[in-house]
Amino acid sequence: MKRIYVVGTADTKGEELAFLADAITAAGALVCRVDVGTRDATIPVDISAREIADHHPGGRETVLGGNDRGAAVAAMGIAFARFAQSRNDIAAMIGIGGGGGTSIVTSGMRALPLGLPKIMVSTLASGDTAPYVDVSDIIMMPSVTDMAGLNRLSRVVLHNAAQAISGMAASPAPPPDGKPSIGLTMFGVTTPCVTAIADQLRSGYDCMVFHATGTGGRSMEKLADSGLLSGVVDITTTEVCDLLFGGVLPATEDRFGAVARTGLPYVGSVGALDMVNFWAPSTIPEHYRDRLFYEHNPNVTLMRTTADECRAIGEWIGTRLARCGGPVHFLIPEKGVSALDIEGGAFFDPEADAVLFDAIERTIKPNGKRRVTRLPLHINDPEFAKAATAAFLDIARQ
Repeated sequence: MKRIYVVGTADTKGEELAFLADAITAAGALVCRVDVGTRDATIPVDISAREIADHHPGGRETVLGGNDRGAAVAAMGIAFARFAQSRNDIAAMIGIGGGGGTSIVTSGMRALPLGLPKIMVSTLASGDTAPYVDVSDIIMMPSVTDMAGLNRLSRVVLHNAAQAISGMAASPAPPPDGKPSIGLTMFGVTTPCVTAIADQLRSGYDCMVFHATGTGGRSMEKLADSGLLSGVVDITTTEVCDLLFGGVLPATEDRFGAVARTGLPYVGSVGALDMVNFWAPSTIPEHYRDRLFYEHNPNVTLMRTTADECRAIGEWIGTRLARCGGPVHFLIPEKGVSALDIEGGAFFDPEADAVLFDAIERTIKPNGKRRVTRLPLHINDPEFAKAATAAFLDIARQ
């Protein structure tokens, strides 16, 4: 039977954790009290910190055996994430915490599937929450006062949080309309292509388009890992450029990892691999000052990738796609990879593109399941969009 997991550091936040759990129980839900503290709990719990710590790759002592609180908090976060992934009885999760508790609890929440309700009541919720939320769907709720014992305001905040998580768990979202979902990646300079592909696929698929800004690619792959996608049309792989060359919108080292893990049908391309993103010109690293730039707007500056950089980008992408066991079809638009990389455009460089294309084709190691097709088209040519659509429909049937 699924329960609402109520999580916190029961050594320092026991009173608040008990109040929150009781409020959820009073709302009619089943609860599971989970302690992620690094010292002895002050209240009864259903799952102890020792049980959580056992999930750390280094064992319980790695989490609870030392005197360094910072190291213990980091280790408990790792253990709790692994614990959360191992459970199949979580209807929803709600956590409370200050700095350490928020870090630990959200580590576990980020490991849960998208769509499963998650609320974090935190003293940090009114600041920069990006490190805690990342690409998940955690709801951050400000505690307003510190968690140092209950008071008239904290009781109201925790009561409201209890009602919110109880309602989410009791009334889950209805199932989708039956269309399988696919992820697509888009940048401003590949918009005509991706928009056309989505228009052509929308009758049969729920098309989720992600802005290729680092978080966009990670969000798409999080959905793939969560089992919520039936395929990927990854036209805009530009985040790799920023990862390799210090741009501000980077992928992570795990880019394409979800495709390899899931074996989903994958159509990819080289969209916007001609550019690395920086903010305003003053932010550009000194060692790049003599390069070719394009001012996208006053706050975003694009740098053209060189032939050597294109070789490294192509090898990075091809090597990772070569690990994919599912169907892969990679399309190469020989007349340009973005709206700027077109004859007469600011970034038009056929020589650099040729190096990129050769590196991908060489390292992807085409075989029966992995294909590379070169097309004498620009990426934003309507015919390229038609070819990408046809390629996806073909491998989706396999």
